[in-house]
Amino acid sequence: MLRLINIGKLYGITDNNSPKTGNDLAVVNCLEHAYLDFKHGRIAGFGLMKDIPEHTENISYHDVKNGIVLPGFIDCHTHLVFAESRENEFVDRLKGLSYQEIAERGGGILNSAAKLAAMSEDELFENAQHRLQKLIKYGTTAIEIKSGYGLNTEAELKMLRVIKRLKENNAIPIKSTFLGAHAFPALYKNNPEQYVDLIVNEMLPRVVNERLADYVDAFCEQGYFSVEQTERIVQKAAEYGLKARLHVNQFNSFGAIEMAAKNGVLSVEHLEEMTQTDLETLAESGMYGVALPACSFFLQIPYTPARKLILANVPLVLASDFNPGSSPTGNLNFVWSLACIYMKMLPEEAFNALTINAANALEIADQVGSIAIGKKATILISHSAASLNSFPYHFGESLINEVFVDGYLVG
Repeated sequence: MLRLINIGKLYGITDNNSPKTGNDLAVVNCLEHAYLDFKHGRIAGFGLMKDIPEHTENISYHDVKNGIVLPGFIDCHTHLVFAESRENEFVDRLKGLSYQEIAERGGGILNSAAKLAAMSEDELFENAQHRLQKLIKYGTTAIEIKSGYGLNTEAELKMLRVIKRLKENNAIPIKSTFLGAHAFPALYKNNPEQYVDLIVNEMLPRVVNERLADYVDAFCEQGYFSVEQTERIVQKAAEYGLKARLHVNQFNSFGAIEMAAKNGVLSVEHLEEMTQTDLETLAESGMYGVALPACSFFLQIPYTPARKLILANVPLVLASDFNPGSSPTGNLNFVWSLACIYMKMLPEEAFNALTINAANALEIADQVGSIAIGKKATILISHSAASLNSFPYHFGESLINEVFVDGYLVG
């Protein structure tokens, strides 16, 4: 057994796995001057140092030296597998072009698809593994990864096989999402319905037969996939037993949330543009609302109206949207800061959105997302810090000193 001792503050203790909403989102249980026990990769016990149990078996001690201990961060929306970064498009935006204008010129998602087609599966895997290891050191201990830069059957399957290899070669939980409906390839520009046919009739059956995806996604947005096209994909995926998590309301509100609610979608993600009807529908649906503030920061678009979602008791989640075009960072420490500074979330609210709520959005709250006996011994240890407030306050930095996954020190 491994025992962490002299914990300054132990945050994120829960007695159930339910997502936090409303006023409860700002509640974080904490023990000061605590210990935490790991056994067989699981949390075996915790309490105050003054109440530490007597030796009953062989115990190894790890002195936290008054650092903060908290459950690992969970990132439920990423595009971690990609070929190359897109710095040139970053400069194009500095010169005044919008994200949509760059896409219309063949940039954006189509640019990433062209680069990915030329890269081998092994090279994609090595690059993605390197990125993932860096994110783990930043505190990400569970992650969702989407395809979507293939845009044809073989390339989409190649991406999903890379994600499968990442699952097999890393101890952290990884969820895979099929995002063939990310953009329309140039070949189908004048016949988009034919590409939807390809997704529904060819891609989805192959993905399901090879057991390559946990979820399905679509970029439901003007200029991309319509509400009707997205609904067709969602309904077909449901026939195969795949739940949907959808890109919606990034640039426009045009009925995507209503469609998602009607079809039992698990989460709606982006939500930068929200009408009152959208808000009411989302609140009544029980869907998770996933905000991606790093994307808003990088593209200089509106931020998800977090306070409105919280007041409406929507289970709010934060994620990185790590991708080469609109959010080239997977650092959830920075996302925490952005949520506080620009979305006016309290540090405790953002913490819960990055941990227990994110775990629920990925359907793994029974394993990770909080400090509870029986959950995975997957935690973060900070350098000496005053409180949770220290993490978003020190924006651009990471206060994470050590990362444990399944009871083992990994970073």
